[in-house]
Amino acid sequence: MALQGLIIIASAGKKIRKPKPWKHSPQITKSQLMQMRDEFWDTAPHYGGRKGADLTLAQAIVDSAGVIVQSADLTVCYDERGAKYELPKYVLSEPTNLIGDS
Repeated sequence: MALQGLIIIASAGKKIRKPKPWKHSPQITKSQLMQMRDEFWDTAPHYGGRKGADLTLAQAIVDSAGVIVQSADLTVCYDERGAKYELPKYVLSEPTNLIGDS
């Protein structure tokens, strides 16, 4: 799920934003990007994550769970116990060099 144009105010007052524009190397198609996201979220539950978490849930987690946002783009966060969560940029936004499907 991409966080297009999302701004959330974290409990510590830190504004959360989508990642800065980035390029994937090598270039990938929209279908490949969706496959990568599916694979990420399919494995996330094994590490305490949840597939299909929506923005309302993300807001609730940030506001109430003591989430420490290290990177404003949500790529690195910690919970109140110190567990580190890393989200790859491809989960949060699309690369600028995305190519169309054939």
